[in-house]
Order: sequence, then structure tokens, then C-alpha cells
Amino acid sequence: MQPRFCYNKRAQETLAAFVNGGRFPHALLLEGPEGSGRRTFAREIAAALFCRGEHKPCGSCSQCRKVLERNHPDVEYYGGDGSRRSFHIDTIRQLRQNAWLLPGEAPCRVCVLCGAENMTDQAQNALLKILEEPPEHLMFILATTELHKVPATILSRCQRFTFKRILPRDMEKHLLGIAQAEQIDLTPDGAEILARMANGALRDALSLLDQCRVAQGQLDSRAVLDILGLAGSVQTVELMDCILRRDAAGALTRL
Repeated sequence: MQPRFCYNKRAQETLAAFVNGGRFPHALLLEGPEGSGRRTFAREIAAALFCRGEHKPCGSCSQCRKVLERNHPDVEYYGGDGSRRSFHIDTIRQLRQNAWLLPGEAPCRVCVLCGAENMTDQAQNALLKILEEPPEHLMFILATTELHKVPATILSRCQRFTFKRILPRDMEKHLLGIAQAEQIDLTPDGAEILARMANGALRDALSLLDQCRVAQGQLDSRAVLDILGLAGSVQTVELMDCILRRDAAGALTRL
């Protein structure tokens, strides 16, 4: 199993052992900040379980493509629409009703719950009942940004993996790779600015890159700062630095 990006080595190695051994846990809990790759990794898990290629997930077979494009009939998503509304009991009842459906194309079914911290007390109790005795063909993947809101009874029935904010150097490499594939003329110093502005969230870095790609010419640090409206802030910091160092000439030049 070789996910395209996963910065949690323990999660990658443990789940690779499950996939390669033909067995998988019935419930996983992926917790971490927004943009750290939890939901993308959930799709990678499903792709690895369904993949028909030589390497899992291969990313090119029909099963992988359907999962990664979020249109596979045997993968169900609940939540993840960007809202903070709660999971009500009706949602979990629907989930429990669908849980007994047999897979149509894949060897098993995967149920992904994004925003697991937003379940009401009734919904948590209803989910707990099926987590205690899940169907053999069903795997649950819960994703949350607020672990303390998930009750201990649910945590005890899941294998938990913690995703952390992505290091800037790793994000820079990923951004440069994407820019090369998309034929965007992004320089290393431009990628450094984008990685720093994303604050450890790869999804935010990709949004910033998409915003900057409309510019003509090379995307270096100066171009990125101008497009994002940050050039003035940088110059202000430089001015303050000159004042602290009592550099009158430098301060007047920047002013």
C-alpha cells in the first residue's frame, strides 16, 4: 500500500500490513487538524482495499479511479460538506439501514463519517450499537478534528491514528511536484511562501496555488506576495526591523 501522500508513518505502515495481509480493522478513527489529509487518506484506504492492480492502490484501475473520484457505489460518505451541523439520529439510522447491504463491485463496503465530533448524543448511541456488532463486509472510517468530543465508548472500538500539520519542507516538495505536473512555473521560493501561508494544511496550500496560477509568467516569491496581497505586510516588517536596528538609511529607503 503506497498512498500518494500520508505524513503519518505509523498509519501507513499499519494499514499496509492489514491490506497486504488481506485483513482490515472494522473501524478506524483518523484525527487531526483541517487539511492534514484525513479524508484523502480515507479514500486511499478504500482504494487499497478495492484495487485490482499489482500495487495497492495503483491509482489507475477502474476501482481506484471510482474511489478517488468519489463515485464508487460501495463507499458511502456522511458529512464533509464544510458545515458544522450535527449528525442527527436520522442520519445514523440511515447508515445502519444501509450497513447491511452487500457490496456490489468491491470485496467489502466502506463507510466514511467526516466530522464525527458533530454527532448528537442519540446519534452516538445509535452508532455505538453497530460498532459493537458490525457486519463482516463493512469498514467504518471516522474523521474528526476534535477528538475530545468523541465519546470513549466509540474510541475504544476504533483503531486511532493522529495526523499532524504537514512540515513546510514536505509541503514545498509536494507543491513543486504538482506545479510541474500542471505546467505551472512555480519557483522554490514561491513554493516556500505558499507552504508557510498554508500553516501545515496541504488543502489550503493547493487553494493558494490555484489562486496564484492565474498570474502570467513565473510564480516566484514576489509574484506570490503580490497576488495574495501580502507584499505590503512584508515591507512593513522590513521597515520595523530597520527601526529596531536603528538603520535610518534602510528605514527611509523602505518608507
